[in-house]
Amino acid sequence: MFHWTIRMFLVCLVGYASTPATAAVKKYQFDVQVKNVSRLCHEKPIVTVNGMFPGPTIYVREGDRLLINVTNFVQYNMSIHWHGLKQYRNGWADGPAYVTQCPVQTGQSYTYDFNVTGQRGTLWWHAHISWLRATVYGAIVIMPKQGTSYPFPQPDFEFNLLLGEWWNDDVETVVKQGNKLGLPPKTSDAHTINGKPGPLFPCSEKYTYAVEVEQGKTYLLRIINAALNDELFFAVAGHNMTVVEIDAVYTKPFSTNAVLIAPGQTTNVLLRANQAPGRYFMAARPFMDAPISVDNKTATAILQYKGIQNTVIPSLPQLPALNDSSFALNYNAKLRSLNSPMFPANVPLKVDRHLFYTIGLGVNPCPTCQNGTQLTASLNNITFVMPQTALLQAHYFNLKGVFTTDFPDRPPTPFNYTGAPLTANLQTTQSNSPRLSKIAFNSTVELVLQDTNLLSVESHPFHLHGYNFFVVGSGIGNFDPKNDPAKFNLVDPPERNTVGVPTGGWTAIRFRADNPGVWFMHCHLEVHTGWGLKTAFVVEDGPDADHSVLPPPKDLPPC
Repeated sequence: MFHWTIRMFLVCLVGYASTPATAAVKKYQFDVQVKNVSRLCHEKPIVTVNGMFPGPTIYVREGDRLLINVTNFVQYNMSIHWHGLKQYRNGWADGPAYVTQCPVQTGQSYTYDFNVTGQRGTLWWHAHISWLRATVYGAIVIMPKQGTSYPFPQPDFEFNLLLGEWWNDDVETVVKQGNKLGLPPKTSDAHTINGKPGPLFPCSEKYTYAVEVEQGKTYLLRIINAALNDELFFAVAGHNMTVVEIDAVYTKPFSTNAVLIAPGQTTNVLLRANQAPGRYFMAARPFMDAPISVDNKTATAILQYKGIQNTVIPSLPQLPALNDSSFALNYNAKLRSLNSPMFPANVPLKVDRHLFYTIGLGVNPCPTCQNGTQLTASLNNITFVMPQTALLQAHYFNLKGVFTTDFPDRPPTPFNYTGAPLTANLQTTQSNSPRLSKIAFNSTVELVLQDTNLLSVESHPFHLHGYNFFVVGSGIGNFDPKNDPAKFNLVDPPERNTVGVPTGGWTAIRFRADNPGVWFMHCHLEVHTGWGLKTAFVVEDGPDADHSVLPPPKDLPPC
């Protein structure tokens, strides 16, 4: 019999319209601790929050203040990122280790103190140091302000679906082995839905997430891709889904039989339980349209109609093929901001700063590696070097020698970025300290991210901390600065915090740099982040104290 884990919450958002809403303070205690967990016939100790895998869901309402005290009881340094929360002027609460803070050391605590302002929907939190987010992650559910309803039909119930990856071996050991060889770490052994791989895997009958639905009811599925390295397709057998939100921004609704979701992204869909009562698999499997090996196994969970016996065998959904590029391009083209009077899309129409970043893989000498070389990654041929002091502290206290602000606005040498694979001269530039890009406060930025065929083309999901941005255009091949901008969508482009750059193609984003501080931007494939596919923006302070970085909290972890 399947182990049932039903986490469905009736959404009560009505009835408060007449009373003025007051912002609440929500407090959470996160104990980072080791717990023994068994999956795929293997038991191993994993790092968790409060002994839970996935970790606890944070429930908060738009306008609330969050105080999350993180206490570290494990051998590893720890920091936690609240993915997609803008942290206005408050990078101290953003979480990426050595970017906005030094990590919380063993036996120490740090309270992440921040407001949830002007955001509502599904986001998530995860460890932001090494590969610890493999097991240290959870959902953030931001309810709209009291008296405010959704801009889509009110669901009867809702549940969270966190898509992840599982390794039988210790993940930190797997990473060290890869680095020692100078090669990618081995791929995961399973994908998971809410920490469970589902019955297509050995020893997994009781490790299957299941949810019960009632005929005729509507459900809001909050889908989060917490996988480390895999873009994923998700579908429910026999049921269409209506996409209504991405990365905590409402979209124009559209119906689809499958969702494509990259690591770091969230997608909210409405599902109507309108099929013949039965048991239906929900399934997740990778999308990879480049010649790169992935864990191509399918995670499943069960959608079960009320009154149906557990003995009924569920049916599997038709997921797109592993390399179905046309589905991916068509799906992403359907994503549009709602752009209603209440939820406008304030796309910057005039651009102050044009940036063009090439994404490349490379090979650098490595005397300690097995082959004498190691795989690496770069933006504009620069492999980012992590500092020993947090960049935001260095910026705020004006510490010299920690970083420079000479990251180039474009690559050193233009070339045919997406032509035949380039396999010679693959060395990248590594400086002694990180090179950042300085951005004037409140200026508008257009950044074109261009994939290249250095070693191989590949799809890269890029995440910008501290901001949402508008995805104004994308295409296959080389970006054409003369003709492509004429095709940009400047009316209702999707607004996100993480965007996929298509394999052998480009993506253009725009944002207004109105949040001062140091903000990380990186590929959300953990293997590439570790190889240096990252950078950061220093957004200057505004004209007065109300538009400048807040002072650091007293308990900021020491470096």
